[in-house]
Amino acid sequence: MIESATGAVPPGIGAIVVGNFPLAAGQWIEAHSHPQHQLAWTRRGVLSVAVDDAYWVLPPTRALWLPAGVVHRTGATRDAVLCSLYLEPDRCGLDWTEPTPVGVDGLLAHLIAYLSRDGLADDARLRAEAVVLDLLRPLPAMPIDVPRPVDARVSAVADALLADPADRRSLEAHARAVGVSRRTLTRLFVHDTGMSFDRWRTHMRLRAALPLLAEGQSVSRAARAVGYATPSAFLAAFRRTVGTSPGRYLHGDAEFEAPDTNAIRGS
Repeated sequence: MIESATGAVPPGIGAIVVGNFPLAAGQWIEAHSHPQHQLAWTRRGVLSVAVDDAYWVLPPTRALWLPAGVVHRTGATRDAVLCSLYLEPDRCGLDWTEPTPVGVDGLLAHLIAYLSRDGLADDARLRAEAVVLDLLRPLPAMPIDVPRPVDARVSAVADALLADPADRRSLEAHARAVGVSRRTLTRLFVHDTGMSFDRWRTHMRLRAALPLLAEGQSVSRAARAVGYATPSAFLAAFRRTVGTSPGRYLHGDAEFEAPDTNAIRGS
């Protein structure tokens, strides 16, 4: 069920309302949208936001801009407090039309807390909001898409891999498990997801590793948990797919390289 959740914006003064919503580990807010732009952030824990097949992992150093009307789901990989800034489109001066990750430093975090106070004077609110808008800097990292297949045979393979990202069975072994040939499963995967089996599994593994890294686990431990034999193999796959390292993806360093588009297409 899709619901529209509205953050009330005070008439006349200001463009931003701040709401705080505790989320337990594994809890997800069902798909919904807002008539305002939203900036989703957490002071602690790790958030995840899904828009269709795109998926972002948000430690306290990152937030996600969601344009008004974009249907999304928000969850927590461990206990967190979703801090939502609702920005009235006609008043905020930003018009980013796509979900956009932004970096969150200490100053922006303090300003968000400041704007959540009750009884803030109008002139103080307007000054603080202007600084918040100045501090919203886009990060160039791409979301990691893991398209959900429709065909029952492809879905069975996808479900097995999602349940155990470290599953190292070959495409041929998965094909036998669902009763089709390797060639048929290859064709079905591309038709259903737009990706080759190998590319889809890489995206799935990288997405599964991000919450572990955001919680502070080492690269070697996260790599093993999602099926990579070595940390270097995991890091190479991440950079090739996303265009930067996991650390820079999560913590907002400016270095960014264009991802391998041939790899993204699965060719």
